[in-house]
Amino acid sequence: MKGESLLKGQKGDRMAGTAELIQIHQAGAEETQAGNYFVSNYPPYSFWSADRRAEAYAALDRPPAPGTRLGVYLHIPFCRKRCHFCYFRVYTDKNADDIQHYLDAAVRELKLYAERPFLGGRKPDFVYFGGGTPSYLSVRQLTYLTEAMQAVLPWDEAEEIAFEGEPGTLTEPKMQAIRDMGVTRLSLGVEHFAEEILRLNGRAHGAKEIDRAYGFARAAGFPQINIDLIAGMMGDTDAGWQYSVERTIELAPESVTIYQMEIPFNTTIYQEMKAQGHEVAPVATWAKKRQWVSAAFDQLEAAGYTITSAYTAVRDPEHTKFVYRDQLWTGADLVGLGVASFSHVGGTHFQNEHNWAPYLDRLERGDLPIYRALTPTPDERTIRELLLQFKLGRVSSNYFRAKFGVELTERFAPAVERLREWGFLTVEEDQLRLNREGLLQADRLIHEFFLPEHRDARYA
Repeated sequence: MKGESLLKGQKGDRMAGTAELIQIHQAGAEETQAGNYFVSNYPPYSFWSADRRAEAYAALDRPPAPGTRLGVYLHIPFCRKRCHFCYFRVYTDKNADDIQHYLDAAVRELKLYAERPFLGGRKPDFVYFGGGTPSYLSVRQLTYLTEAMQAVLPWDEAEEIAFEGEPGTLTEPKMQAIRDMGVTRLSLGVEHFAEEILRLNGRAHGAKEIDRAYGFARAAGFPQINIDLIAGMMGDTDAGWQYSVERTIELAPESVTIYQMEIPFNTTIYQEMKAQGHEVAPVATWAKKRQWVSAAFDQLEAAGYTITSAYTAVRDPEHTKFVYRDQLWTGADLVGLGVASFSHVGGTHFQNEHNWAPYLDRLERGDLPIYRALTPTPDERTIRELLLQFKLGRVSSNYFRAKFGVELTERFAPAVERLREWGFLTVEEDQLRLNREGLLQADRLIHEFFLPEHRDARYA
C-alpha cells in the first residue's frame, strides 16, 4: 500500500518545502531520514478523520456516476516475518484459525458492500490481492477465498486480477492455485537478488528461492509477471545493485517495478535509529538511489523495455498494463477490504479500522469497519489526479480541461513555472512532461502542487 519528505527540519517536526529540497539536492546532501516519501493519495492521510465517517456512508448510499469503473482490493496482512523497512499493517503471529477468522470477516465485509446502492449492479473491472503476503495463504485458504468472494461479486469480467507473492511461500501447487483464481498479473516481491542484502533487510526469502518461484510462475502461464525491486536497501553497493538489475533482465519479466527505499516512522529501522539517537538512516542517499534507478532504466531500455512511470518498465507497453494503478489514478471507485485498507467511493476517501480486534469486532456486529474518512473539494480532487498522473511522466491538459474544467498552466502557474526553472518540466502543446531527472524524483516535486495548508503537514 505508500509521502511526507524525508528531509526534516532541525527539530524533525516539519516537512521541508520543495524549494528547500531542490536547494539541498543541488548542494549534494540528501541523506535519507525518517518519514514517508511516496505520495499515494491526496489530501494527505493526516487530514482524514473519524468524525467524517458519515461522508463514507453517504457515498455508499449514492448510485455510481455513469461510466465509473470499480475495483476491489483485499489486504492479506500475514507474513512469515516483518521486513525491517516494512510500514504496512502485517502480522507474523497468526495461526490457521486466526487466518480463517480474518478471511470470513473480509467476505462478510464484501457482502455488506454488495448491499449498498453505490455498487449499481457493477462487477469489478480490476481486483488486487495485496499485503502483507497474499501468497502466505494455503491452497485451501486461497480456494475458499476465491469461491466465497466470487459468490458475492464475480470478477469474471475483470480486465485484471493482480496478486502479490513472496518467493519463499510459492510452491508449484500454490502457484497453480493462484493462476486458477484467474490472476493475470503476478507481482513477485524480489526486492534484491543478493543473499546478504535480503538477510540484512529482514526479508523472509533467500536468493535461491527467487529462481524457483519464477520458474513455477512461468510454468503456470501467467500473462504478466512483474518483479519488484528496491533501490537503496541497507548494505547495497554499486556492484550489488548492478547484479540485481542484470539478474532481472535475464529473467525477462513482462514488467519491472523499482521503488526507492524510504524509512517511514513505523519501521523497525526507524525504531533502531530513534533508540540510538540517529537522524540519518543506514541506507543510500536520495542522490545515490536516483542514480541507481536511472542506471537500471537505461539498462532496461537497452534490453527492449519502455519506461512507463517513475517506477515501472514494461517489455510490451501495447499489451502490458497495470490496470489497478491506471484506474486509481483516474478516479475509479475502489472497495478496500481488510484491516487498515483504503477505499475511494463516489469521490470520498475512507480507511478501515487499522487494528486487528476493532476490525473483526465491528464486522461481527454487522457494521462496516470504517475508521476515518474525507471528501475532497473539487479543487483537491483535481490536485489528486494531477499528482498521481505526474508519476507517469506526462500529464494531459486536455484530460483535466474536459474532466475538471481546469487549465493546468493557469491554475497551477507558479508550480509549473518553478519546475520549468529547475529544469525538470517542459510544456509541449497538450502535455506537461517531466524529464528523466524529474521523473526520478516525482514524489518530491509534486509537493509543489499541494495546497498551502497541506505543504507543511505530516503526510500520514
